[in-house]
Amino acid sequence: MISYYSGDVVHAARVVPPASAALVYCDPPFAVQKQFKSRAKEEAEAAIAYDDRWPDLDAYLAWLDARLTVLWSLLRDDGCLILHLDQRAVHDAKVVGDRRFGRQTFAGEVIWVPGNGAKGKTLPMTHQTLLFWGKNGRVRWNGADETLREPYAELSQKMHFSNVDSDGRRYRDRVVGTKTYRYYADVGRAIGSVWSDCPAMAANTPLRKESTGYPTQKPKSLLRRLVRATTDPSDLVIDAFSGSGGLLETCFDEGRSAIGFDIGAASAEIVATRLADAKYAATFGKL
Repeated sequence: MISYYSGDVVHAARVVPPASAALVYCDPPFAVQKQFKSRAKEEAEAAIAYDDRWPDLDAYLAWLDARLTVLWSLLRDDGCLILHLDQRAVHDAKVVGDRRFGRQTFAGEVIWVPGNGAKGKTLPMTHQTLLFWGKNGRVRWNGADETLREPYAELSQKMHFSNVDSDGRRYRDRVVGTKTYRYYADVGRAIGSVWSDCPAMAANTPLRKESTGYPTQKPKSLLRRLVRATTDPSDLVIDAFSGSGGLLETCFDEGRSAIGFDIGAASAEIVATRLADAKYAATFGKL
């Protein structure tokens, strides 16, 4: 089941039971200090998607801390919280999260390269950062999932995968101490912590079907990988800042339940249209 609530996620506990979510994904405003509009055929029709202007960074961090506190309480004991930001606030937000959740719960980070080209006149930024905290200090990682694997390099396959088993599968054995580890060429290797194969352009250009016109929309390839990596079918996912509803749609596709929140009127309209067009079963409410 997919549910969407128009309202501030700081009130999420009104509709989400405590300790019930396997994953909380937070893609909040990045403290960019500008107002974002959704794309429309006519510029005059473009609706305000969200306002990302703050008196100062401390005000932004206090706002974020209040919402992280609520969201942490909604996680299961084995749940994971992902905070998606960029260089403007990610390092300060990491300190806020560690203080709020406990430094020992921090599990690591992923660097996402949207592939939109360098930005900035001095030190150009070409990546965003996803911070992972686990309620029990660890994050479930379904590393065998196909979205978390990539082909071995061609040279590696030629050099190392010369053995063939009875099923015709090429493999290599590595002996470490007294233990032998077998790797199959068709399984591929685990991806690292730098993801450059989920281009933002899939979600941000009007030439792609996936695009909704919502600014800062994330590609479903990225969201699918996060969902598959950290949850199992039927798990509950909370989308703290739903935006265009990409994570809600992804959860439905992947057999997860999801509850989304957003204060923006543009978000509510786009999500309703997106889910209706895809004929997804969803409920809508207000906080």
